[in-house]
Amino acid sequence: MPKLLVRVPSPLLAQGELTHLDRVEADADLALSQWREYVSVYRDRGWQIVDVAEAPDQPDGVFIEDAIVVFDDIVVIGRPGAESRRGEIATARAAVDTLGLPVHEIEAPGTLDGGDVLKIGRTVYVGASSRTNADGIRQLETLLGPRGWKVVAVPVTRVLHLKSAVTALPDGTVIGYEPLVDDPSVFPRFLPVPEEHGTAVVVLDEATVLMSADAPQTAALLRSRGLTVIRTPVTEFEKLEGCVTCLSVRVRR
Repeated sequence: MPKLLVRVPSPLLAQGELTHLDRVEADADLALSQWREYVSVYRDRGWQIVDVAEAPDQPDGVFIEDAIVVFDDIVVIGRPGAESRRGEIATARAAVDTLGLPVHEIEAPGTLDGGDVLKIGRTVYVGASSRTNADGIRQLETLLGPRGWKVVAVPVTRVLHLKSAVTALPDGTVIGYEPLVDDPSVFPRFLPVPEEHGTAVVVLDEATVLMSADAPQTAALLRSRGLTVIRTPVTEFEKLEGCVTCLSVRVRR
């Protein structure tokens, strides 16, 4: 049974970090309702929900994917590029004990946010962003290279994280809103989408993806490719540069 690691949003969500967007007040109550709806999509499809300990004093703690990245038989605990987020790591570390996998951590001076990590087959694209530095990428490559992964650094200057700009469909095609993508040619197969909030999808199975409700044209495009598309509202998290990928850690083993 696949597992989903999630953390309930903090009541301080509206105070979260912003890098590329102007601040628009997020509604904490609406965010909680949207988060519950997001989790229910997975629960209804048979995923086991693993609740990471609450972190009410960490505004960005709901974006649990930034702290934890799972690669087959190991877990990598990141080191946030934003100092304000480093308090999230202790509780995230405790949660991975439930997975029964060896754990490795990114160490200073390296930084790595999971939102910068996109896995396609045995290739790991890692965003060289304001949150993930060269040393963090080097450490990840040292861990993954012997395990058969190829690590490719990708420039990210127009958005917060790599997966704010691009994600991948079940067949490995990378999708993104071109004005937000530094260099689409990095990816062997790239499909531009018509909406900013259409860049992020979570693959639920080989025929189904989950995405923001705020990208109807992109949803239609993906359906035209034969995919089943589930849409869920994440407006309050999008105000904080979040999306459907960063609200969870998916463990499929």
